[in-house]
Amino acid sequence: MIVLQVNQLYKSFIADEILSGVKLEVQHRDRVALVGRNGAGKSTLLKIIAGQMSYDSGDIIIPKDVRIGYLEQHAGIDSALTIWDEMMTIFEPVRKMEAKLRHLEQQMAERYDDDKLLAEYDQLQHDYKAAGGYQYEADTRSVLHGMQFFPEDYTKHITSLSGGQRTRLALAKLLLSKPDLLILDEPTNHLDIETLSWLENYLKGYDGAILIVSHDRYFLDQIVSIVYEVSRHKVSRYVGNYSAYLDEKAKNYERDMKTFERQMDEKAKLEAFIQKNIARASTTKMAQSRRKQLERTEWMDAPDGTEKSASFGFTIERQTGNDVLTIDDLAIGYPGKEISKNITMRVYREDRLALVGPNGVGKSTLLKTVVKDLDAFHGTVRYGSNVQIGYYDQEQAKLNSNKTVLQELWDEWPLLNEKDIRSTLGQFLFSGDDVSKIVNSLSGGEKARLALAKLMMQKANVLILDEPTNHLDLDSKEVLENALIDYPGTLLFVSHDRYFINRIANKVIELSNDGAFEYLGDYDYYVEKKIELEEIAAAKLAAAGAQQVASTQTKQTTSTIDKDAKKRERQIRRAIEELEQQMATFDDTIAELEEQLCDPEVFSNHEKAFAVQSNLDTQKEQREEIEMQWLELSEELEQF
Repeated sequence: MIVLQVNQLYKSFIADEILSGVKLEVQHRDRVALVGRNGAGKSTLLKIIAGQMSYDSGDIIIPKDVRIGYLEQHAGIDSALTIWDEMMTIFEPVRKMEAKLRHLEQQMAERYDDDKLLAEYDQLQHDYKAAGGYQYEADTRSVLHGMQFFPEDYTKHITSLSGGQRTRLALAKLLLSKPDLLILDEPTNHLDIETLSWLENYLKGYDGAILIVSHDRYFLDQIVSIVYEVSRHKVSRYVGNYSAYLDEKAKNYERDMKTFERQMDEKAKLEAFIQKNIARASTTKMAQSRRKQLERTEWMDAPDGTEKSASFGFTIERQTGNDVLTIDDLAIGYPGKEISKNITMRVYREDRLALVGPNGVGKSTLLKTVVKDLDAFHGTVRYGSNVQIGYYDQEQAKLNSNKTVLQELWDEWPLLNEKDIRSTLGQFLFSGDDVSKIVNSLSGGEKARLALAKLMMQKANVLILDEPTNHLDLDSKEVLENALIDYPGTLLFVSHDRYFINRIANKVIELSNDGAFEYLGDYDYYVEKKIELEEIAAAKLAAAGAQQVASTQTKQTTSTIDKDAKKRERQIRRAIEELEQQMATFDDTIAELEEQLCDPEVFSNHEKAFAVQSNLDTQKEQREEIEMQWLELSEELEQF
C-alpha cells in the first residue's frame, strides 16, 4: 500500500531553485532516508510533504486514511502540563471510552438483566481493546523510559525542562501517537548513545512507514532500506541502507564519469572540426552540419561527485612526549554541583580516545576541565612535555563576534597575508562573498567549519573535540574523519556519532558519575565487551544468589537428603546382591556347557557342537551385561 507519492515537485525561493522535478514514493512499512548536503533541500521537502510549506507545482498524493506525524529539527513541546499529563492528551479518545465503560459498569450493577446495555458494553469493550485501551499506559511508560524520562520525572512540569529534554519529549509524544507515516527531521539530535540504541530498536519494529533525515550514518545503516539523495535540486533513489547507498553511488559516479569524459571528448572533436573548417569554402557545409549536431545533442552534465567539498588536514609543529595527559582521582562539575568523581585515566601519544556515556554524566565538563575552562573540584590533571592543546567547543561559545569571517581568522594570525587567509577559508568552503559574512549570522554548519579552520591553523599536537560532527553534513563528516585519521597527534573527543567513533577511536572511555572505565578498541568492540562484562556480572550475581539460597535451604533439607541417600544405598545393595546371585547362576550354566563341549559325543557331532556353542555364547553375553550393571551400581555405592 502506497502511503505517499510525490510527482514532479518544484519549489523555489524567489530566484533560487531548491527542488526540481522531485519524484518520491513511500509504501507501508518502508524505511526511507533523505540524505544530501546542508542546504540541499531535505528539510524543505519534509515540510512540504507535512503540509507546513507551499510548493510551486507538482503533486503530493496521500490517501485519506493515512495519518502523518512530523517532527522538525529542534522541535520542542511548549506546554504548562506535567510530562505524564501531556502524554495522556494523545489518548483522550481512549480515556473517554474508559470513562464510559466505568459508567456502564455502574449501570449494569443496577440493571444486570438489560440486554441492550450488555450489548453496548460488549461493543465498547471491543472498541476499547482495539484502540489499545489495556496497554496505552504501559506503552507510555516504555517510550518515556526509552527517552530517559523515569517515574520520578512524570510530575515535572514541561516548562521546567531544558531544550534538549523538550525535543526528546516531542519525539516520545510523536512515537506514542503512532502515525501511519512517521516523518523525522534529525531525530538523533540531543540523544545519547543509550537512547539512540533504544530508538533504533523501536523504529525497527514500528508498524508504519518512516521517512527520515539524519546525519547519523550508523543510525541510518541500522534503520533504512531505501535512500533518496537530494543533490543539485533533484532526487535520486537507491535501494539499501546508507553503506549500500555509498557503494552504489560510487559505482554510478565511476560509470557516469566515463560517459561524461567520452561525451566531452566527442564534443571537443566536433568543436575543433567546426573551428577548423567553418571558414573554408570546400568544407563549410560539413562544418555547419557538425554545428547543428553539436547544438541538437543533449550533452551530459558533470556527475554530482564533482561538487565542491571541504578539503583540509591537521598538522603539528612538534610531537609530544609519550605521556600526554595523566588524570588522577578527578572530581568535576560546575560551581556548587559535582557531576562525576573518581576519574582516573591515562592518555598517551597518538591515542585516539572517545569519551562516551549518558547525557549529563559530565563528558563535556571533563573536556572543559582538561582545557582549564572549568576548575576541578579535586584531583589532578598533569600535562606531558611539549603538549599544545587545540579545543573544539560544540557550543561554539567563542564564535559570537560581529567580525566578518575573514577578520575572525586574520585577527588571530595577523602576520599572514590576506591571500593565505582566504586560501585557508576556501578549504572550508568559504569563498567569494562568504568571507564577508558576519560570524554571528552564520549557520551551525558554517560556524562548525570556521571553528575547524581555526583549529587547523593552531597546529596543536593534542586535539580535544566536543561533538565535532554536530552541524556537519555527511560529506563534511567524511572529510573531517579522513583528516583526523591522518592526524599525527593525539585525540581526545566526545561524540554520539557511533560511525565516527568506529572510524577514529582506538580506545573508548565510558564515563559514569563514579569514575571512568577503559575499553581497548572501537565502538563496536566497546558494545561487545560491555555486553560480555554485563553477562559475566549477571552470572556471578545469579551464582551468588543460588549459593545463598542453597545455604539457606541446607539446614531445612539436610534430614530429607540423608533419608533419601540411605534409602538409595539400601536399594543399591539389594540390587547388587540380586545381580551377584544371577552371575553365579550364569557361571554354573557356562561351566556345564563347556563340559559338554568336551564330551566326545558332542564335539564329534557337528550339529550338537554348534547348538551347545551357540547357547554358550548367549549365556556369556547375558552374563557380561549383568556384570556391567553390577560394576555401575558398585561405583555408585562407593560414593555413599
